[in-house]
Amino acid sequence: MSELADFGLIGLAVMGENLALNIESRGFRVAVYNRTTEKVDQFIEGRAKGKQFIGCRSLAELVAALRRPRLIMMMVKAGPAVDELIEQLVPLLSPGDVLIDGGNTHYADTERRVKRVEGAGLLYVGTGVSGGEEGALKGPSLMPGGSQAAWPLIRPIFQAIAAKVGPNNDIPCCEWIGPGGSGHYVKMVHNGIEYGDMQLIAEAYGLLKELAGLSNEELYDVFDQWNQGELQSYLIEITRDIFSVRDPESGDYLIDKILDKAGAKGTGKWMSQLALDLGVPSTLVTTAVFARSLSAMKDMRVRASRVLPGPEQTVKPSDRRQFIEDVRHALYASKICSYAQGFVQLQAAAAEHNWPLKYGEIALIWRGGCIIRAQFLDRIKDAFAACADLENLLLDDYFRKAIGEAQASWRRVVALASQAGVPVPAFADALAYYDSIRRERLPANLIQAQRDYFGAHTYERVDKPGVYHTDWISLRRAPQSD
Repeated sequence: MSELADFGLIGLAVMGENLALNIESRGFRVAVYNRTTEKVDQFIEGRAKGKQFIGCRSLAELVAALRRPRLIMMMVKAGPAVDELIEQLVPLLSPGDVLIDGGNTHYADTERRVKRVEGAGLLYVGTGVSGGEEGALKGPSLMPGGSQAAWPLIRPIFQAIAAKVGPNNDIPCCEWIGPGGSGHYVKMVHNGIEYGDMQLIAEAYGLLKELAGLSNEELYDVFDQWNQGELQSYLIEITRDIFSVRDPESGDYLIDKILDKAGAKGTGKWMSQLALDLGVPSTLVTTAVFARSLSAMKDMRVRASRVLPGPEQTVKPSDRRQFIEDVRHALYASKICSYAQGFVQLQAAAAEHNWPLKYGEIALIWRGGCIIRAQFLDRIKDAFAACADLENLLLDDYFRKAIGEAQASWRRVVALASQAGVPVPAFADALAYYDSIRRERLPANLIQAQRDYFGAHTYERVDKPGVYHTDWISLRRAPQSD
C-alpha cells in the first residue's frame, strides 16, 4: 500500500459519505469502510473517484491503512451496532488510537464506552454532528467530548471541516465540550431546542394560514421578511422556501399535499426525560414531543373533528398586518424561552456530572452549520460573555428587554388562538413559563400543604426557618357533613 491515510471512517450512508468527502476536501487522506463492501466500491468508483481515498474491505484493512495514532470515526446507527464495532476494533488497535462516535447516541452510552475504551488503553470521543447532509458535506457544527487527550489529535481535522462564522468567517463551529458523554448531551439539547423551534414555527404558520387566511405566496413573503430581522435562521429560511415549492405532478403547492403527521427519532424525548430526572422545567421540548405524538393520531383527529364543537373566528382583513406583526413577536419571545430552558438544562447537567461546560462557546458552535443556526445565537454568546454564571437567559438585559417589547403581542396571539380554537401549545407553554419565572410567589404552597395533609411530607414557612408538619385534620374546620 502506498501512502497511509490521516483519518478512517466507517459507515458510508449519506452522512458518512458527505463527511468523508468534506475531510478529504480539506487536504486529508481518508480510508473508508462499510459493512456492505459493495458500498465501498461504489463510493470509490463514484463520488470519491480521483480523490485521496483508500477503500477498505475489512476492519483489519482499514486499521492497517491508517497512520498512528489512528483516528477512526464511526458513522453507524446508534445503539448495539456501535458496541459491536468497538469490540471488533479494540483488538486491532494500539494504545493512543482514537475511536470517534458521530451518531445520535444517548450520552449515557457514551459515558459507558469512554470507560470501556480507555480501559483498553485507547481514547474515545462521542461527538454531536449537526447540519444534516448538506452540513456534513460543506461544514457541520461539531460537539466533541470524551477522552481529553484525544482533542489535540482530532482538533486539526474537526476544526478544518466545521462550519465557520465570525466577521472574517474564520471561527470554527467546533470546540471541545468536556469529558464523558458531554458532547452527545449538548447535541441532544441542540436537538431538543430544534424540536421546540420547529413546533413554534409550525404554530406561527397555522395561525397565519387559518386565522389570517394567508396564501402560500403571502406566507413566503412574510417568512422572507422575518428572515431579514431578529428571527433570521436556517429554519425560518427553509420554511420560506417550502412555501414556494410546487408538486411536479399536479402543479399544486407541495406543502398542502403533505399529511399532517410529524415523525421523530427520539432525541427530543431523551431531553425531556432527562429534564425530569434533573428536576428542571424543559417544558417547550416536552410540549413539542407531545405535539408530534398528537399529530400522529390522524385517524382519531379526523373522527373527532366531525363531532367535537369549537369556535369559529378569523382575523379581519383590516387587522391582518397587526396580527402578522403580533405573531412575529410571539414567535421571537417563545424562542427566547425555549433556548433559556435548554441552557438551564445544560447547567443542571454540568453540575450533576461535573462537566466544565462553556455556554458562550456552545452558542457559538451552534451559530453555523447546525439546524438551529441563527443570528439570535450571537446574543446568547454575548449574554454568557457578560455573565458566565447567568442562571437564566431571561435575566440578561437584551433578552429581558426583547421579551418586554414582545409581551403585549405574545399575549394577544395566545388569547386570540384560544378564542378561535386554534391550538398553540408551544406558544402558550412558553408564555406560562415566562409568567411562572417572573412571579415571586406561585400557588405551589397549596400543593405542599396538600402533600403534608395526606402524606406528612412536611413543608417550610415564609416567616421562620425550619421544616414543619401539621396535623391538618385536628386543626381543620369540620364541614357540616362530618
